[in-house]
This record gives sequence, C-alpha cells and structure tokens, in this order.
Amino acid sequence: MLFEGLSEKLQKVFKNLKGKGKLSESDVTAALREVRLALLEADVNFKIVKQFVDKVKERAIGKEVLTSITPAQQVVKIVHDELTALMGGAQSKINIAPKPPTIIMMVGLQGSGKTTTAAKLANFLRKQGKNPLLVAADIYRPAAVKQIQVLGEQLDVPVFSMGDKQTPDNIALGAVEHAARNRMDSIIVDTAGRLHTDDDLMMELERVKKAIHPHEIILVVDATTGQDAVNVAESFNERLALSGVVLTKLDGDTRGGAALSVKAVTNCPIKFVGLGEKLDALEEFHPDRMANRILGMGDVLTLIEKAQATFDAEQAEKLKKKLREQEFTLEDFLVQLQEFKKLGPLDQIMDMIPGFSGMKKMKNLKMDEKELVYAEAIIKSMTSKERLQPEIINGSRRKRIAKGSGTSVQDVNRILKQYSQAKKMMRQFGDIDKKYKKGFKLPKNMLH
Repeated sequence: MLFEGLSEKLQKVFKNLKGKGKLSESDVTAALREVRLALLEADVNFKIVKQFVDKVKERAIGKEVLTSITPAQQVVKIVHDELTALMGGAQSKINIAPKPPTIIMMVGLQGSGKTTTAAKLANFLRKQGKNPLLVAADIYRPAAVKQIQVLGEQLDVPVFSMGDKQTPDNIALGAVEHAARNRMDSIIVDTAGRLHTDDDLMMELERVKKAIHPHEIILVVDATTGQDAVNVAESFNERLALSGVVLTKLDGDTRGGAALSVKAVTNCPIKFVGLGEKLDALEEFHPDRMANRILGMGDVLTLIEKAQATFDAEQAEKLKKKLREQEFTLEDFLVQLQEFKKLGPLDQIMDMIPGFSGMKKMKNLKMDEKELVYAEAIIKSMTSKERLQPEIINGSRRKRIAKGSGTSVQDVNRILKQYSQAKKMMRQFGDIDKKYKKGFKLPKNMLH
C-alpha cells in the first residue's frame, strides 16, 4: 500500500476524533500533535511539517469546525485540502510545444530508473496519439545505449543514437534535427545519471539545455530515498530550472516523505509517478487523488481510467449487469482475477476503492501466477451447480474438489474465501460508475 505507515497513523487519529463527537480546541491540538509526529516519521521535511500543521490548526480551531455538527469530518476535509495543496494543488501536465517537436530532457542520479522512465514516458505519449523519439545521450554507462534500444524495440518506438563517441549536446541536437526531418512530434532525451555535486557533469547538462532549449526538464528521483530525493531535486533545480519531477518506485515507498515534500521545497510539480517495473506502470500525478489514498478514501477516478484502458467494453458491460443482478459466480471470479491482474497488483487496486483501502483482511487477495493456476484448476473441478452456488460446497465436496484439482483442502478453502472477499469488492466496484459519473466528490462518510 502507498504510504502505508502514514496512512494508518492518520486514519487512527481521525477515528479517535470521530469518537469524541463535539471537539474542543485541546482535542484538535492533541490530534494535530499526532499528525505532526506521523508526518515526521514519514520523512517529510520538518519545515514543511510545521507549515502544514500551522495551516491546518488555523482552520481547524475556527468556528466552522468547533461548532459543526460533524466536526471530525470537517477536520479530515481540512487535512485533505492542505495535503492536496502541499503536493501541488492541481495536476501539472507535460508542456506540449505549440510547434512540434516537444523536447523533453530527462535528468537524475545513477540508479534512479531514468532510462526506464524515459521509455515509460514514450509509451505514455504514444498512447496519447504522439509520435515520440527516444534519444540515447548517455555516453558513460556501459550498455546504456543498448538498454534504451532494447526498450524502444519492446515499445516499437524509434531510438536515435550516435554511439558513445559524440558529446551529449551534439547527440541531442542531432536528434532534434532528425525528428524535424521525420515529422516526429516529441523527443525524449535520456542523459547519463550523475551526482548533483559533480560540477563538470552538471555543466554538461547545462550545455545540452543550451543546445536544444527543451520544453521540459524532468528530474527522475527514487521516492524510497525520502529526504535525499528532495535534496537532489533542490540541487538539480538550482542548476537547470526543472519543470517537473517523476517519482519512481512509489509503490515501494511506505513513508511518503518525497511525495509530500518535493513540491513545497523546490516548487517543481510532480508530473508522474512510477508504480512498478512494467513499461505501462507510469501514472500522471494528481495531488487530490494522492491525498485521497493517503487518507484511506481510495482513488476512484484513477481506477476508472485504468479499467477503461484495460477492460473489453462488452465484457465490462456483462459484468456490470451480473453485479446489478447479484450473479457474480466463481467463473466470473476467475475471469476477473485474470482481468484485474492486467491493472496491476490487486492490493494496489484495493487501495483505490473507498472502504477497502488498507484493509488488512483483504491482503490475502493478492495472487501470483501460481495461485491463478491453482484457482483455475480448483474452479474447473467443481460442478456447474457448485460454481453457481458456492454455499453448497461442504466438507466432502471440498475434499473431492481438492483431489480433482491436485490441490489441498486448504487451497480450496483459500480460493472460496478470496471469492467471498472479491464478491464484496466487485459489488462496490460495480457501483463506482453510478456514484461518480457526475464528477468526484469526497465520500460523505470520510472516516471508516
């Protein structure tokens, strides 16, 4: 789960507030003390934490909260608003040049995932109808050129290379000329990773910038490094005037310090986040949606967008009808396990559904390829009646199913339990389109 530790602590604070009914100023002060500790433990910059808590306190001890019928929910809303503002307020999109090509320069430390992120960004732009060109301008790392060429082949995106004998600024300039000749509307220049303290290599980036005048200079940083990521962003920004940041490995960042600090410290917006190793695991960053996730409210809009891009429309309509009519069978469960796997890890998907975010009892719904094989064998070993009415599967039937599928009774029990949990989740997912099609609103009951 994203920001697992921070999210759990904040939700506990707000749950305690809810139990108090009317709130006094001392109640709010005590709660904000816990919020402050939670943010510091999440490795958020201490100056940012102080400013954040002061802003929340200023609003939370006002008349609108202390005299409200639902004061605890008002506090949550204030925290949500301030978290959103802290991370940038509104989404920051790629600056598309009025006259193509749009030139994007990728920079960062070694090992931050910059080359893979460049390929992910090319994949993202292509899905937006663009015709991107990847540029191999890393002349230092062994096999760097080969890596980006392999990634380009996997995506069917062309890669411009002049080997490792030319300077990065000459390579980048040659790529711009090549793109203009071949009517390519976007260029992604992958530069070599470097320490922000290496003056010579930072000057090299400045020469690349001067040669091609990029519309975007995007820093790629590893979110799991916390405050180090923020310090790196600050240094790169001073030298290059960054236009944005991509946080990689956000799926492995249980604290959240980088995501909550980088915009406030550098004034550079987070444009994308990396949530996995696959080349489609790059998401646009929405501050309000991320605040929802942190506070356990889910992220409905992102889930809808993922589903629309992944699911077959006809199949989705059939599923919606089944859910409305309460006909979600074990066969449907197997199909949806396979479909949901395309969206990403199931625990990440559950974090996007209000009411299921961070629920520990749902963690065992996560399945790997081996378990999917087991699930298929177990479900196919059932009779048609058992698939339609799982409640009739008693002890003797479970033994027969286990024997027929080459698994154990414990495996059968686990699949039946996962089906039961998934049925609840799918019922809630089936209501998403109806609840949110007129625009996202904070759930009325923001505490659970």
